[in-house]
Amino acid sequence: MSLPYEAKVNYAYNMAWEFYNRLKGEVFCSVGGLDSLTLLTFLRKEVSKDIPGVSVSCLEDKSISAIHRTFANFVMLRPLKNKAQVIREHGYPVLSKEKAGKIQALQNPTPENATVRHAIMTGETGEYGGFKTKETGSRMQLPMKWLWLFGGPENEQYGTKYKTAPFSVSPDCCYWMKEKPADNYAKETGRSPYMGLMASEGGQRRFALVKHGCNLYGKTVTRSCPFAIFSRQDLLQLALDLNVPVPRIYGEIKRKDDGTLYTTRAQRTGCNMCGFGIHFEPRPHRFDRLREDNLKEWHFWMYTMGWGKVLDYIGVQWEDEYVVYEQTDLFDMVAGA
Repeated sequence: MSLPYEAKVNYAYNMAWEFYNRLKGEVFCSVGGLDSLTLLTFLRKEVSKDIPGVSVSCLEDKSISAIHRTFANFVMLRPLKNKAQVIREHGYPVLSKEKAGKIQALQNPTPENATVRHAIMTGETGEYGGFKTKETGSRMQLPMKWLWLFGGPENEQYGTKYKTAPFSVSPDCCYWMKEKPADNYAKETGRSPYMGLMASEGGQRRFALVKHGCNLYGKTVTRSCPFAIFSRQDLLQLALDLNVPVPRIYGEIKRKDDGTLYTTRAQRTGCNMCGFGIHFEPRPHRFDRLREDNLKEWHFWMYTMGWGKVLDYIGVQWEDEYVVYEQTDLFDMVAGA
């Protein structure tokens, strides 16, 4: 939204208070990285210092978990399945949640998902999707780039010559490790969550926030996303204004000459075995930073757990050690010769 920063912060304040009052204070803040650390700090300053923070902290980078431990009234949950177990039992989280779900359907054909698989292969949605096609606005077809790599299970049906990936793909990691433990906590305590989601992040988050708004009071889901209308710049500015502790994995919040705020290391974080969005990241990407921070853990995920072969398959470089060279002015080189 094209509102000034101060108006967006005021809107977040109003949304947060509306949610708190409507639920009579039976709330908590779901916490992960910098976005939700900023949200928790904001809520405790502007709404109530007694709002608990809740996180499956063991899944986060160690520098994030260390900051979690500095907060009082902070609940550490356990995942229902560990990271390696999720990959072995369900598959690799790669590309995006939406694309991983489509690939999972192609890799696990059943009579029940036949119509969905047809839409994924062709873009034709049939009756359930209003008989749309790719030409009339259907977004169901997996992009051709990924059909070439993952469409092989349907070759016999469609007479195609796509590849079949030598590994399983799944969007289910977040469900078993984060979403279900948080849902269980909510049901056990009767509390509902604040979440640090922003529509500017795009994808399924944008879709859900545009559809349901900042505060949702549904039959099965009740949640508040006060930062829904924030841009990344708004979030970083608020983190500075509130003096939010910045985990080492992000580096520092700095300002470019044109005024744009950025973090000097990771721009976004997640579980250290998550591959969603990795194909968009310039190097050094998240696995390069993991190598820098924890070589033993990097080796485990890349070799023991097979992430290296997955990255090779989707065309992401990882095995060569990425080195950032300082740019040297030619005049300085000549002068120093």
